[in-house]
Amino acid sequence: MYCIKCGAELADGQRVCPICNTRVYHPDIELPPESPTYPKKDFKSEEFNRKGLMFVVTILFLIPLVLPMLLELDWHGTVGWSGYVTGGTLLFYVCFILPLWFKNPSPAIFYPSSFAAITLFLLYVCLQTEGNWFLEFAMPITLSFGAITSAVMILVHYLKRGVLYIVGGGFIALGGWCVLLEALIRTVFGAHTEFFWSSVPLVVCFIVGMMLIVIEIVKPFKESLRKIFFIG
Repeated sequence: MYCIKCGAELADGQRVCPICNTRVYHPDIELPPESPTYPKKDFKSEEFNRKGLMFVVTILFLIPLVLPMLLELDWHGTVGWSGYVTGGTLLFYVCFILPLWFKNPSPAIFYPSSFAAITLFLLYVCLQTEGNWFLEFAMPITLSFGAITSAVMILVHYLKRGVLYIVGGGFIALGGWCVLLEALIRTVFGAHTEFFWSSVPLVVCFIVGMMLIVIEIVKPFKESLRKIFFIG
């Protein structure tokens, strides 16, 4: 049997010509089925490796989470500075490591839970320092910023359309949050200045937010920007 393209002599059972790589076909010869190059089995190596890595990271996080508290209890019989280390480590884990356990972490769960963890950590710091700034300052500032951030990320994640509307509204809300921040600083801490610094980020955020909204409204302008900056 010979190759129909280059004429090279072929051995019985060859499927491809060794010279020109032309597929061999002869209607009178039934070739055995090709054996698979790899076993037909679904391996979940990526999932296994990811979960295994996260398990190791979690075990490593237990060291700064527990060891400082145990040492301080053994030395002084009370929890002081070790609470800050433990709380900060737990806060970092909740905000950045815990979502990695999931393939598609839901922003509706993890963004609010992250800001809730931040709020609880600030409450602990306030109680340890015997301050009175948590309810009047830290809690409203943290929860309001968390609400803005969570709303923007959740809407962008689930709606998939009108992203510039959402981001633009987020910028405008962020400018209002800066005004709230300065107002609480003046009220709670009595820090009065002649210059209202919050007016600067308010104006900037408002301009940026309105620009994004206008871009979303004017479709030809939006398409031209996409072509200029090679977006989408």
